[in-house]
Amino acid sequence: METWQKHLQASITRPRDLTRRFGVDPTPLEAVADRYPMRVTPHYLSLIRSVGDPIWRQAVPDADELRDTLCVADPLDEENQSPVPNLVHRYPDRVLFLVSSECAMYCRFCTRKRKVGGEEMRITGETIANGIAYIAAHPEIRDVILSGGDPLLLGDERLDQILSGLRAIPHVEIIRIGTRVPVVLPQRITPSLIRVLRRHHPLYINTHFNHPDEINEASSRACTRLADSGIPMGNQTVLLRGVNDDPETMKQLMRKLLTIRVKPYYLYQADLVQGTEHFRTTVEEGLKVMEGLRGHTSGMAVPAYVIDAPGGGGKIPLLPDYLQSMGDEVVLRNYRNEEYRYRNAAEAEVVEADRNVVNARE
Repeated sequence: METWQKHLQASITRPRDLTRRFGVDPTPLEAVADRYPMRVTPHYLSLIRSVGDPIWRQAVPDADELRDTLCVADPLDEENQSPVPNLVHRYPDRVLFLVSSECAMYCRFCTRKRKVGGEEMRITGETIANGIAYIAAHPEIRDVILSGGDPLLLGDERLDQILSGLRAIPHVEIIRIGTRVPVVLPQRITPSLIRVLRRHHPLYINTHFNHPDEINEASSRACTRLADSGIPMGNQTVLLRGVNDDPETMKQLMRKLLTIRVKPYYLYQADLVQGTEHFRTTVEEGLKVMEGLRGHTSGMAVPAYVIDAPGGGGKIPLLPDYLQSMGDEVVLRNYRNEEYRYRNAAEAEVVEADRNVVNARE
């Protein structure tokens, strides 16, 4: 058994296992773990400094998960956009392909909280074969995102088989892997895994750091191994109340990501997932966080702030209102709230009309 598998086996899976270490009463949390699975790796557990801190909130069940009456199980309408089980075809040229039903840690804010780690999520050799067959039969698909669960919890051989199957399809140009393994189980990024991944370029990895405390020696080393293998890495952060919902925390996170060669990619407004209402911020708060980044740190450290539209509408970008007005002059506001004016170009129709008048005179 590999070291990473031993670490995974040593994970905490019941709230009562926290009692001795943190002195919490697990009783109100046991019912939560019965409905929404719990798994916290030893690595991630070691990052918790105190009960209720940003790391704790992401990992440990909360009684508020059962009190949520506002959100819904499948807010992104994935089930109705799945032409075959475990494959979501929402955008014209790309698909989301679910190849693993388990995660190294069950994040309390998960978009697929309704089924990941439970009996409702059934991924088999047959469903994976059907997914690959669907992709092969649709030449418009050029980009495949592997997700789950976490694809990197698959064994090296199984992952290699899936990647090889996709690489055999001529119109598949890009393969992306969505994983939180570098954050919660960095031991999984082994030399043998790297050898598998290097065989399937162009390959991209989007990982999922939400707080600067998640970036330490172990997670940095995991990301370095991936980057050194030639895999471009992006990060998808979820805006979470009590975790990263202030500009300074977010700025620290984005800066630290760049130091480990992970490019900030998306900042997600939290989805309307049943059991996660206590994590959601207002959109106004999210825009203030973005204002705290733009101009205050490198543009490379500024992700795109998006809402994944309820009902399967896809990602919609949001920006603070830097454009004050338009006309002959565009009035702009910069990050210091200073006003600037930019002379607008003439509209194409006006320019063409003026040119025609001149030509007629000639």
